[in-house]
Amino acid sequence: MARKASLSGFPEWLPQERLVEQHVLDTLRRIFELHGFSSIETRAVETVEHLLRKGEIDKEVYAVSRLQADQASASESGLALHYDLTVPFARYVVENAGHLEFPFRRYQIQKCWRGERPQEGRAREFTQADIDVVGDGSLPFRFDIELALVIVEALGALPIPEFTLRVNNRKLAEGFYRGIGITDTAGVLRSIDKLEKIGAAKVGELLRSELGATEVQIAAALGLAGIRSGDTSFVAQVRALGVQHPLLEEGLDELAAVIAETSRRAPGRVVADLSIARGLDYYTGTVYETVLNGHESLGSICSGGRYDALASKGTRTFPGVGLSIGVTRIVSRILSQGFASVSRTVPTAVLVTLAEDGAWSGAQDVAAALRARGISAEVAVEAEKFGKQIRFADKRGIPFVWFTGADGEHEVKDIRSGSQQPADPLTWAPPAEDVRPLVTRSA
Repeated sequence: MARKASLSGFPEWLPQERLVEQHVLDTLRRIFELHGFSSIETRAVETVEHLLRKGEIDKEVYAVSRLQADQASASESGLALHYDLTVPFARYVVENAGHLEFPFRRYQIQKCWRGERPQEGRAREFTQADIDVVGDGSLPFRFDIELALVIVEALGALPIPEFTLRVNNRKLAEGFYRGIGITDTAGVLRSIDKLEKIGAAKVGELLRSELGATEVQIAAALGLAGIRSGDTSFVAQVRALGVQHPLLEEGLDELAAVIAETSRRAPGRVVADLSIARGLDYYTGTVYETVLNGHESLGSICSGGRYDALASKGTRTFPGVGLSIGVTRIVSRILSQGFASVSRTVPTAVLVTLAEDGAWSGAQDVAAALRARGISAEVAVEAEKFGKQIRFADKRGIPFVWFTGADGEHEVKDIRSGSQQPADPLTWAPPAEDVRPLVTRSA
């Protein structure tokens, strides 16, 4: 488990913990690129005005200023650290539209900053991994399905427990609410979004007190939110509620298309869950949330959805669909629960010993020959007894120790098994599993 940070909300990993985080990041990069997503990076700061345009989280935004700057730097004309990667990406698309080919497939892995109350799964400095597909003017619905499948593949390759990608559709929900006579659909969505945290009774109270909903409307809204299915049977369940609206039908068709294809390609991973609302107003269609089974209290580890007008330039709009993986949230839970095992705690595969201090230059030649072939090697600190040098390697988790005799002959010892054999620094290589530290899913 990660040690407690001295500055709350700003986690730092020990070397062996960082290996786990790097494994997660490398796995996500590999799978995103297998699906044709290009990597980008945006600046860490945005204008305060731009950051606050898409969501009311002003109390959580970290403003940026020089120590000698005046207080105006925290105003809307000032700068602040980005709290997610979606809003900066919208700006990036607008500013670089003339240089991008659409549909534009992007992934982005960066730090974000948000002034939340620190707890496991919620940090003030954290890493996110986002993927999005953005179109110019229009974007085919099939990308909503493709993004779900990419995320299922990516999360399935990580050393985490079983997970469920829960999908809903904002058109479905908004059409239903209009069909039962509620006009403030955004208000209902914000209330339903709190269902797992506060329960159905309190959500009902919110709908009653804040929106003036009737008991019949409250029962219908909660009835819709209670529908969950791993196949397209949810369509019949919704229609059985007796509500009609054109937008509802459009949402039902879209959600059914997502569930039909994902249940065929990734059975058991994706479910239609009509309680998923996603509080941000810019979502316009499919919405996603992902939870670790048995660890629902951690919250969503990956969420997102379809947005039709997050980015625009004059009359030109850039609709898209995307998801964001909470890397720091996932890594924290992997470490705290021991979901992953690391084969060793350092990258070094070989420690080249020193028979005497004058042998240092020759030892560096051996290490250089190994490194030239991609084998991590370091030279012993000093010419102590070989037993001490071996114990040093063992303490560090270095699996192999290299010896060079007075006659120039070389031998390498696997200190785990005790086997020792002649070796040539120009040709010898460790087994593939020992070339670099391996992170594997714990049993």
